[in-house]
Amino acid sequence: MNQMAPQKFGIGAPLRRKEDATLITGQGIYTDDLTPEGCLRAYVLRSAMAHAKISLAGVEDARRSPGVAMVLTAADITDIKPMPTRAVMEQKDGSKHAVPRHEVLCSDTVRFVGDAIAFIVADTIEQAQDAAELIEVDYDPLPAVIGMDAALAADAPLIWPDLGSNAAFVLGRGDETECAKVFAEADQVVAIDIENNRLIANYMEPRGCVAEFDVETGRFTLTAGTQGGHGMRNVICEHILGIEEDRLRIVTPEVGGGFGTKMFTYREYPLSLIAAERLQKPVKWIGERMEHFVTDAHGRDNSVHAELALNSEGCILALKVDLKASMGAYLHQFAPFIPFVGTSMSTGLYDIPTIGVTVTGVYENKVPTDAYRGAGRPEAAYLIERLIDKAGDETGLGPVEIRKRNFIRQDQLPYTTATGRMYDTGDYEGHLLKALEVADHAGFSARQADSVANGKFRGFGISSYIECCAFPGGEEATVELNGNGTVTLLIGTQTNGQGHATAYSQVIAEQLGLELEQIEVIQGDTDRVRQGGGTGGSRSIPLGLPSVDQASQSLVKQIKELAAEELETGVEDLDLIDGQVRVVGTDRQISLADVAAKAQQKLFGREEVKQAEATYPNGTHIAEVEIDPETGDVSIDAYVIVDDFGVTVNPVLLVGQVHGGTAQAISQALCEHTVYDEEGQLLTASLLDYHLARAADLPDFSFQTRNVPSTTNALGIKGAGEAGTIGGCAAIMNAVQRALKDGAGVNHMDMPATPLRVWEAIQTARIT
Repeated sequence: MNQMAPQKFGIGAPLRRKEDATLITGQGIYTDDLTPEGCLRAYVLRSAMAHAKISLAGVEDARRSPGVAMVLTAADITDIKPMPTRAVMEQKDGSKHAVPRHEVLCSDTVRFVGDAIAFIVADTIEQAQDAAELIEVDYDPLPAVIGMDAALAADAPLIWPDLGSNAAFVLGRGDETECAKVFAEADQVVAIDIENNRLIANYMEPRGCVAEFDVETGRFTLTAGTQGGHGMRNVICEHILGIEEDRLRIVTPEVGGGFGTKMFTYREYPLSLIAAERLQKPVKWIGERMEHFVTDAHGRDNSVHAELALNSEGCILALKVDLKASMGAYLHQFAPFIPFVGTSMSTGLYDIPTIGVTVTGVYENKVPTDAYRGAGRPEAAYLIERLIDKAGDETGLGPVEIRKRNFIRQDQLPYTTATGRMYDTGDYEGHLLKALEVADHAGFSARQADSVANGKFRGFGISSYIECCAFPGGEEATVELNGNGTVTLLIGTQTNGQGHATAYSQVIAEQLGLELEQIEVIQGDTDRVRQGGGTGGSRSIPLGLPSVDQASQSLVKQIKELAAEELETGVEDLDLIDGQVRVVGTDRQISLADVAAKAQQKLFGREEVKQAEATYPNGTHIAEVEIDPETGDVSIDAYVIVDDFGVTVNPVLLVGQVHGGTAQAISQALCEHTVYDEEGQLLTASLLDYHLARAADLPDFSFQTRNVPSTTNALGIKGAGEAGTIGGCAAIMNAVQRALKDGAGVNHMDMPATPLRVWEAIQTARIT
């Protein structure tokens, strides 16, 4: 029997990342590696209080301090606009919510610890920091508002008095009237109250930027780790500085992690540009880890009450959701949109015909929140999967049967949810059953008995999730033939660790008969790349790769037409192999370099493949945990993932994405805890206090796919970048909840299930 040779390139090829040799040998160039000649260093003086009126003294002393080139306060930048909110939503009453003024530097009031007060530029960072010490901030304290319930209380101090409330907005989905009618007629109602804990992104590379100004051209260059320079350019130019976009070039070198949080424009970027122009010297700002904790947008932080209405057979009739989402002190760039888009996935994989959702944004004296890996969809999956487990308990159906009974069936697809999402393909029961088989669900009772015999609790947790990604739209790709026969791809996505260069190159390599090393991928340069949507929401490969594929085919067509003339043959008789255009079945050929030389102009293919509907990856995560009741320690004994990602582009990259996302979910479920005291001081303001999952906290993952290609994507791809975070938290917490209920009668546990919190829950249950 003849064996097929393994696939070398193209979609499905299991290639190792071409980027890794550079990165793991320390040859990658990051923002902090760049220091132009004559570069000055910048430092931000930040608020030490969560809420206060302020006045400044000693600013002139700071300006006269050795090495200081500039000190900017709010009074020095009155000509620029405030930080923008790009997601202003229509509320339940039909009005648009207010957007309070988010100053680039605070003029008279600070609203969270870390709020920016002054921007100091000096020859060295030490001189800038010394000068900052000379600025005396006179704080006239105002009451700090911490906790969403406290913020919404009738007598709560107001963060924005002109608004008359700490409610930032009230949004709605579904039909509340119909929902109330269904609940009134339901045979059973199951309710849950859950918290989705606030997270701090903690990417490997803290933010930073280098700003330069060209006096002759009047143009700026900003080098910064971003998730897409084009969107950031628009925000800085149009919404803050008020200049034409063609005056700003944004360059993004290597990026050490993004997770959504590097998608946004932060204050330091326009401030550095202003300083560079006024001083006519490059200005560099590099954030420290502790600054990251108190300045960069936090994630999650939802408090939810939800109810399911069921009939006597355990079939879901309706879902009600009342969600409060902390906004922090300001409405960050996309913040209002995050919980709202998340609620569009509230029904999960289930056939729920009626829904009523209220989303209330809440101001607190905390760091603002915004998108963090998954951006609302992990919160939605966590809610419905915790609630469905509770419904399984209260109906007596159990966690498996309640899911099977309510899944959207294959014969119902395509299926439009009560929130307007159109699921195209999938086999939801199929991946659940496969995951149960791999996880040996049948043998759990025996393993649980062994744990009990050893004085431990054991739990088996299921999370069957679906997420929405690759939102409608496209991503333009340009594939150029260079004079030496190599190829350059220009595309406006932005890698921050996902392996874009490999995924894009393997498709180009297949089309043009090249090696991966002969393909250069350019993403992070707004001068070289005409336009781009950046990277977020798992859009890069589902939206970018179809365009890359079509652009490559367009270039191949041009190459073959030119080569056919030179070789005096038909286009259909030509193949591209090893950098040559060959006449099939002969030794006649012409190199790509020669084709490029004979062309009268540069050869390139440019395409933008658009899609009208999002894609919907889905799957089942299963976690099995063991808990030591004497210490509260939770260990993950097994973790099984069966996912449907449609067409798999590169299984090696896919595994990395799924493992990384699931690790972040485990970290949220068991470790990460952002704690403020009642005065608004962040008590977990460093990695000494904020626990991220380490390698020892993570299990071996059993991962496989059970793919059904998408019908809404040109290549059948569904996307995978955020899936691990979306499926993971509920799997872990359902397992923890099961173990605690069976072992100690604990009826409810919120994230994070740290040893102390687990131990306290056990002690409380034993007392009561």
